[in-house]
Amino acid sequence: MAEPTPRPHEPRLRPAPLLFEPAEASSDPEHFFDLESIEDPRALLSRATELAQAFRAAADRAVEFQAMAAAQLADPRRFDRLTPGDIADRAEWTEDYAKKMVEFGRDLMRGGDEGRVSADPL
Repeated sequence: MAEPTPRPHEPRLRPAPLLFEPAEASSDPEHFFDLESIEDPRALLSRATELAQAFRAAADRAVEFQAMAAAQLADPRRFDRLTPGDIADRAEWTEDYAKKMVEFGRDLMRGGDEGRVSADPL
């Protein structure tokens, strides 16, 4: 489950840096952010935990941007607005989920995140 998104008065946690790997390392399916080379289990747990938190934070943030984009695309003031069905097709969502994402995006753009506990609109 995703970590709660911080409220406006709380600082947003910064995830661990996701270091980019050289092309030859990323082509090896066993290679993953150099975790396989860490022999100390304490260090491995620490770095793997940092990466997991970074990926969760990135996923939460990406969902917020998806929601804002969906809300903008569904804006009735746009001459080229999309229906929830069109948005669902583009994002590979169900139409019901697209509707929820549009509402979530509208709420984010209004700055109304009081009471919001995660980036997941469900």
